[in-house]
Amino acid sequence: MKAMILDAPGGLERLRPVDRPDPGAPGPGMIRVRLHATSLNYHDYGIVSGRMPTGDGRIPMADGAGVVEAVGEGVTDFVAGDAVVSCFFPDWQEGPPRIGDFSRVPGDGIDGYACELVVVPATAFTRAPRGSDHAEAATITTAGLTAWRSLVVDGGLKAGDRVLVLGTGGVSIWALQIARMMGAQVVVTSSSDEKLERACSLGAAHTINYRTHPEWGKLAHEWAGEGVDHVVEVGGPGTLAQSIDAVRIGGHLHLIGVLTGIAGDVPTATLMSKQARLQGLIVGSRRMQMEFVRALDDAAFRPVIDRRFGLGDLGEAFRLQESGGHFGKIAVTF
Repeated sequence: MKAMILDAPGGLERLRPVDRPDPGAPGPGMIRVRLHATSLNYHDYGIVSGRMPTGDGRIPMADGAGVVEAVGEGVTDFVAGDAVVSCFFPDWQEGPPRIGDFSRVPGDGIDGYACELVVVPATAFTRAPRGSDHAEAATITTAGLTAWRSLVVDGGLKAGDRVLVLGTGGVSIWALQIARMMGAQVVVTSSSDEKLERACSLGAAHTINYRTHPEWGKLAHEWAGEGVDHVVEVGGPGTLAQSIDAVRIGGHLHLIGVLTGIAGDVPTATLMSKQARLQGLIVGSRRMQMEFVRALDDAAFRPVIDRRFGLGDLGEAFRLQESGGHFGKIAVTF
């Protein structure tokens, strides 16, 4: 089978195609999946760029979507022909979070899904949403589920809530779409007026260009009246202070990314006075993903994919991600 691997110590120039042996028939509790798509995330970029070292010869990519070709003895969740999508934490089935590292995350601690075939435990996948193609399904594993967990599972999002979404990357656009599906109002920030116009076409009620308006947190607070109910915080230290400015008293700050770095000052006094909940989170459990898929079965929207690449062009796909020129997700199909 064809696969892409990453030679140590990492770097986009160290991604290369290889032929790997067919993984064979599935054993008890296992499924054989022919993969057709993956999608890019910031975590994947950290791996392939060498910023987050992994094993030599690792097959990257946490997201994988395809079709079940065979099931092993005892598997009842799937049958041959089912469209399926991978789980970010294959060992976190349900319940509260009990995993705080990436040692068992595909594409990081173990081989991922930049390949044509895998044989894995059936519990490492869920059913894909009805009506989605493989690339669309692949976007839910990391970005989609992160947005769903932050707003719906942990945040208790309800109709009429006001949500601040930072930027127009994969998680942010998923958050915009989920919030609109749930009847919430959304304000989106970006440095690109063109991207903000696209956000409006997806249902954003308000937009702020953070380069034109450096105090965007206060503007978001003013737009919402008493502050926003939720902030999908992807920046980390460089944006957190303004996100705290934007949130209402008793609101929710969902820290799901650190695009501006991993260290910095937090205005603790302001956070305390807001009595807001600042919660860090990493993706979610298989049970959460199953519930998310059920919600998507009847959703009236499709995930936003900016561009699709072939498996052999994985490095070029990451260069597009690196440039920041994309809107929504970047997918690889094969």
